[in-house]
Amino acid sequence: MDFDYSGFQIAHFKPCDILRERRVILGLTQKQVADRAKVVLQQYQKFESGERRIMSSSFELACRIIEALEMDITKFYHGDYTFGEEVFDSPEGLRYKKTGKLTSEDVE
Repeated sequence: MDFDYSGFQIAHFKPCDILRERRVILGLTQKQVADRAKVVLQQYQKFESGERRIMSSSFELACRIIEALEMDITKFYHGDYTFGEEVFDSPEGLRYKKTGKLTSEDVE
């Protein structure tokens, strides 16, 4: 029996997953986010990969990154982005309802 995931949301237990999903939903590359946040690309990549934790970075740096991703800082720190965008099933896999992109895709 197949299960239809349409209408479900992906739960993100790590802030790095929230950053990646939000960036993909906005259709931004990692470079574009880094530029918006006024950080070096490699610095942003470390946050998104989980190599560096945004929750233990300086508040000013975290604010720049969170704002670059058009998220509310207070909501981010209170865990309001734990549940991601709504998804739906497609023959190719799960897709974000908002953009139609596969959840496994990235922005080129």
